[in-house]
Amino acid sequence: MVPAFWCAAGCGGRGGTVSTTLTESLTGKQLATRIVKYSVRRVLFPLCVLAPFAWFFPKIAAFYAIVGAYDVTRNRNLDASVLRRYFIGNGFVTWLLSPFNALLDLLSLPHVNKGVYKLEDLPPSHQEEVRTLIQAAKDADLVRQLEAYIKDNQRSMVFFRWYGVNMDTVLDVPAFHQPWKHIETIGVSVFNKKVSTSKHFGYLRASLRVLYNLNDMKDDSAYIWVGDTTSYWRDNKLFIFDDTLLHESVNQTDQTRYCLFVDMIRPSPFPGVMRAVVAGVRLLTQSFKFVYYKNWKIIER
Repeated sequence: MVPAFWCAAGCGGRGGTVSTTLTESLTGKQLATRIVKYSVRRVLFPLCVLAPFAWFFPKIAAFYAIVGAYDVTRNRNLDASVLRRYFIGNGFVTWLLSPFNALLDLLSLPHVNKGVYKLEDLPPSHQEEVRTLIQAAKDADLVRQLEAYIKDNQRSMVFFRWYGVNMDTVLDVPAFHQPWKHIETIGVSVFNKKVSTSKHFGYLRASLRVLYNLNDMKDDSAYIWVGDTTSYWRDNKLFIFDDTLLHESVNQTDQTRYCLFVDMIRPSPFPGVMRAVVAGVRLLTQSFKFVYYKNWKIIER
């Protein structure tokens, strides 16, 4: 069970919504609420939960400290803010899962986790599926078809495939429902004008996140940030990365941003293990995508 005060900050590594137009001063009640949440996250939780746990279970605590240190130091541009977010912020669940993620890293060798990937870093069969999917998305003219469903939603998501299972959704794109060897999730994420996520971590490393921006952005204020890498959608439409790294997606433009949202099994000598993990995630989340993506408007039939 994830404590509620993490969910308020973007539980599940999916990121809370941040609007650049939110510049109003806080009311007394809002300020008090923020102070309480700050105190719980940064003071009470470490003192009342982490410290007693380390006292009563020192070996387990030491193990988690070591594995967590490995996990968090994969983030480039590591600083106190990243450490805080990881250990007592919205990365706490990622820390809890760090032993499992470290095992997935070992099972993926000799394919070393690069963090941020170029398409040519992937095996040929992975590359071919990415190219096939991108062409299918272009042929489907998704931006035009989705405009009517977006309206005033800050962030919207439509899924055509959800962790290995095809979805019956508002748009019919048969090419998305073909048998895929590596691709597990196919969706489109839509950011309205002046909408961004908070910085956040994903959960599991059984898959890689593949993003492809579907519409042409006019300036550099629409981008994705991962560690020491900032990729601008105007210049590079394709971005592939390990989403358990701290990341942030930003759209400060006056355009709506449409992005193909894909999870692909990471390269491994044991693809069956990776698929089993993905299937487990599907079973745990299929009935409550509205919680898993609680900061999004899920567009369904």
